[in-house]
Amino acid sequence: MKNYLLAIIIASKLKRTIMSFLSVKNVKIKGLAACVPSQVIETKAYDLMTEEEINKYIQSTGVERKHRVTLEQCTSDLCYTAAEKLISDLGWNKSEIDLLVFVSHTGDYKLPSTSCILQTRLGLPTSCMAFDLNHGCSGFLYGLSVISNLLSSGSMRKALLLVGNTQSKNVSYEDQSTYLIFGDAGAVAALEYSPENCDLMDFHFLTDGSEMESVYIPDGGYRNPITPESFIVEDFGNGIKRNRTHLKMNGADVFSFANSFIPKSVRSLTEHYNIDLDKIDYFVMHQANKFLCEKIRTKLKIPKEKVPYSFQDYGNSSGASIPLTMVTQMKDVLKKEKLDLLMTTIGGGFSIVSARISSSDIFCSEIQYI
Repeated sequence: MKNYLLAIIIASKLKRTIMSFLSVKNVKIKGLAACVPSQVIETKAYDLMTEEEINKYIQSTGVERKHRVTLEQCTSDLCYTAAEKLISDLGWNKSEIDLLVFVSHTGDYKLPSTSCILQTRLGLPTSCMAFDLNHGCSGFLYGLSVISNLLSSGSMRKALLLVGNTQSKNVSYEDQSTYLIFGDAGAVAALEYSPENCDLMDFHFLTDGSEMESVYIPDGGYRNPITPESFIVEDFGNGIKRNRTHLKMNGADVFSFANSFIPKSVRSLTEHYNIDLDKIDYFVMHQANKFLCEKIRTKLKIPKEKVPYSFQDYGNSSGASIPLTMVTQMKDVLKKEKLDLLMTTIGGGFSIVSARISSSDIFCSEIQYI
């Protein structure tokens, strides 16, 4: 009996290990595009901190400015604009697009799915499969893994992955831990079935829901519906005032988890797929902040010149941060060279994804503004 139970435990552990990896072939990333709001918020304009405090904040986080939507603008508007630009630049026929995936925490409505709205708005055929994924900062790599896997059989040929968040709608102006760091952005990736000229995509996943309260909005969902008490502003000290409809982020918890488990995820990926970290051309991280990104870069011993950053101009743009960084910082090199890219991200949940993308000739549209 003991041997039987031991065998079950071992098999269970092996299954969990195997299921944390995914390898996808037969799919090509054809292009990327990104869109940000025209409204720019300068960090130095924040009036609830002294000049000395602001300078220290910028030095630590690297965030000099960010872009913020107006009250009338939604995540879907950013993603729509980026998608229209990329479709036009690639010369794609909209009638040939078989799949659309929208990844965000900030959809247009609680119901229906924003992907269905975008299908009609973009003029895609009614035969197009469309669905939403509810993810934040880890959204791009989660979406990429799902959409590429669906394309890999060849049943569908062309797809759009739309990723973004307008986190500015969820943060308190009086909360220095969130207001200054998050920027709004939307991005799109165009992918197609291409067995003859495919990218190599390998993924590693890690999830720990026990830490969900480290980054979350307490009220407004179905677990804790809105009540009059939801709007009572509480003073938590250290420049943090918010109510229960605002985003709560425990920066110390996020840093501790990310600094420990992102390097572990990257090493799990490289060991499992026999990837030589020294031969990676670029390491594209989720743009959480300068302090965390530099800690991870140093821990993994990756040279500075291989790690592009965009947080200085866009802040932490949640799920859009990786493609936004590629569009704004890597446009020319992605088009010209065959590259081995390593990507990693941490999102609320907690969820971590690391990926190796071996690709060439990824077209990037010029960044769009609305």
